[in-house]
Amino acid sequence: MLPTTLVLALVLAPWTTSASVRRAYDTHDYYALEVDSDPEYHSSQLGLELIEPVGELKGFWLVRAEKSLKREEGVDPILARYNAIQPSPIKSLTLQTPRKRFKRAQPSPSEIASKMGIQDPLFPEQWHILNPGAPEHMMNVTGLWEEGYTGLGVISSLIDDGLDYTSEDLAANFDAVHSHDYNDHVDLPTPKLPEDTHGTRCAGQIAAVKNGVCGIGLAYHSRVAAVRILSGTITDVDEAAGLNQGFDEVSIYSCSWGPPDDGRTMDGPDYIIRKAIVNGVNRGRQGKGSLFVFASGNGKGSGDECNYDGYTNSIWSVTVGAADWTGRSPYYSEACAANMIVAYSSGNGKSIVTTDKGKNSCTHSHGGTSAAAPNVVGVFALAVQARPELGWRDIQHLCIRTAIPINYDPSSPPPSSPSDTDYELTAAGRPFSYAFGYGAIDAYTFVHAALKWDLVPRQTWIRTHTVVLGDGKMTKEKVFSGGIPFGKTKDGGETSISSMLEITDKMMKRAQFSQQGLEHVNVRVWIEHQRRGDVRVEIVSPNGVKSVLAGVSTSEGGRKYDKAKTGFPGWLFMTVKHWDENPIGNWTITVSDPINTDFTGKFLGWNMVLWGSSTNTSVSAQDDKNKYEIPTEDETIFPPSYKDDGHGEEDGQATVTVTETLIGSTTRSYSKPTAFLSTGVPQATDIVDPSSPSESFSLEKIFSSQKPIYAIFELLFLIGVGVVLYVFLWRRRKQRSSPDYEALAGQNVAMGRIPGERQRSARPGAGGEMYEAFDGGSDEESDDGADEARSDQPMLPRSARSPREGPSSAGAGQSSRYRDEPSESDVRNATHDNSRVHPQDDDSGSSGSWERT
Repeated sequence: MLPTTLVLALVLAPWTTSASVRRAYDTHDYYALEVDSDPEYHSSQLGLELIEPVGELKGFWLVRAEKSLKREEGVDPILARYNAIQPSPIKSLTLQTPRKRFKRAQPSPSEIASKMGIQDPLFPEQWHILNPGAPEHMMNVTGLWEEGYTGLGVISSLIDDGLDYTSEDLAANFDAVHSHDYNDHVDLPTPKLPEDTHGTRCAGQIAAVKNGVCGIGLAYHSRVAAVRILSGTITDVDEAAGLNQGFDEVSIYSCSWGPPDDGRTMDGPDYIIRKAIVNGVNRGRQGKGSLFVFASGNGKGSGDECNYDGYTNSIWSVTVGAADWTGRSPYYSEACAANMIVAYSSGNGKSIVTTDKGKNSCTHSHGGTSAAAPNVVGVFALAVQARPELGWRDIQHLCIRTAIPINYDPSSPPPSSPSDTDYELTAAGRPFSYAFGYGAIDAYTFVHAALKWDLVPRQTWIRTHTVVLGDGKMTKEKVFSGGIPFGKTKDGGETSISSMLEITDKMMKRAQFSQQGLEHVNVRVWIEHQRRGDVRVEIVSPNGVKSVLAGVSTSEGGRKYDKAKTGFPGWLFMTVKHWDENPIGNWTITVSDPINTDFTGKFLGWNMVLWGSSTNTSVSAQDDKNKYEIPTEDETIFPPSYKDDGHGEEDGQATVTVTETLIGSTTRSYSKPTAFLSTGVPQATDIVDPSSPSESFSLEKIFSSQKPIYAIFELLFLIGVGVVLYVFLWRRRKQRSSPDYEALAGQNVAMGRIPGERQRSARPGAGGEMYEAFDGGSDEESDDGADEARSDQPMLPRSARSPREGPSSAGAGQSSRYRDEPSESDVRNATHDNSRVHPQDDDSGSSGSWERT
């Protein structure tokens, strides 16, 4: 008699040696049978044919049966038979459903074009949509198109220089009803000037039609309106009207413009424009809020930072920086604590391919942060189609939660400059970069997160009292007095001012502020300084997270061209670095000048506004009747008057610390609790660096005996006698020798040497183009004329601009005021001088000026 093991071996031999049997899904149903022994017997018991073992998976067998009419009627006779004999030695029986698995490789542009029916000839060159060279760096929209998300029913508005609605790439998606020309005050925003191409190019990125002309837009079934404001002189009234144009139906406003990106301008929207923006977020889209998208700016090469721009550091807008096709931060994209996300744009040899002005014109040279912002607008259009009820704050939450940190290495320590790897972890555990914000927006991730997102509660805020330092004051003419001095000394020392404000649990409860709901943080400062670009301002949260508000580029020489003497007269900074942080505890601001020994300043005061989600969930954000409104009072007045709106705290204590770093590693710290509107001079205590080998000293030691006092008076007396004697001898000598040096009658003097005149020379290390671009006279001249200049200069598009651009006229053609792709000369000038040495030219450095025609 043969052993049992031998019998099983003989029975199973055909399946262990034969190749896999071809499947016949058209005629048979297949099942996976799990049984420990005798699979042939148990399969025949169920009326199944034993085919083969399931690979190396012990106890599993593939079986099949001819298709049954009953199964087509919804009844599987095999599974019914299996269920009827339970329990049995058969552990499981599973019907096999044929499925198709897909390659994880990035599909080629030609494959996507074929699948989606795209015939646009330049689609393969639109690397921001499909990037075969670096597939991890693209907008990632094609999967959404396959799912039916193409922006259908969503309207975006281009606040720009017009839109060519005759273009075959845009005509079908142009929305004339919600368009207007505020430069020429006509209905249609026709791009009349030769250089009016910017808005058309941005519109093509969003909504270029799938029609075989150029390329395709990210939301190619969405519609685009246009508001023309950048081609000539407008008033604040026109700009405000444009920002609310059609706000019931228009969902998103694309704004690739702002104050000059010259590294010396600090400016933002005036009162009526701020009112319009807040009106949009409060009442636009039937209360869900208009979505404002602003380009961060192209001034990084000039040391510019987007926290000096009142549009990009606004809590009401999404600020977008740029990343190139390899995921690097381009030389032009500005860094700051208000940067929320980045999107892909020009740099490193590639630009954005999109529609151009003309019936069937295209361009291969669009770029700058101008092109990054419309890419985000396109993603928002897809998200609004997928989830129309999203509010403006929901969009911002989704940006932060779904952004993908690029070039982020957790094991690498952050550098001191705003480079590609300057990420730091926030209190919520997210990486944040001044250059990249929270990372690159990914359309597929964003939209799918939006579909599952729980809408945020209504907005609330906490407004702290204003801390006044050193009896600081500022007149209506913005003239400072008082304050506590700070700056870098010629002997190598440095004085900085720190002040602390506490956010208490009582304040949180009064404002119904969620401890996990912090969003934006505003910090308003009053700082006097002789050279504004040297100032560094930092805020540190109770959890130790530091936001650099001014001076992100300090390690690269600061804002080299910002020589304004006007300081920060109530300037409002913003940071998103503290999102989702618990704000309870002490917030510490530090003001310093780590750059230049020739200029000093005074810190007069500061306050904060913390914005976030309410603990009151009974009212939705859309239906909230107590939304924030821009106050009619001038919030820059200092000292301010207190007005209780239920979100402020009149009483409170603040600690002020003056830290003076001296030679010999000795630090003096002056501190006192400073109440609201406090005055007085801080008292001194000495803190010595314990690592210093030198002997410490203090005022108490100096005055512990009378001998040092007598010695000091004797020394001062001797110095005084010496000075008097030196002056006496010098005057006698000059009187004797002066006749020998009188000028001859009729002698000519060179114009460059006329007393009182400064000889103008090119900036060391800079080319002629860069010098001419920033040349604007002396600080005194520009400061005196700041108000006058404010009314006659235009906003600039956020494409990289020509350094030779000058005033333009809406009524005549001219050389281009901007261009979309930075030239080689821009690259050289922007990256030439990163030293700490300031240029010695006559740049104006004025604040508050717009470039308007």
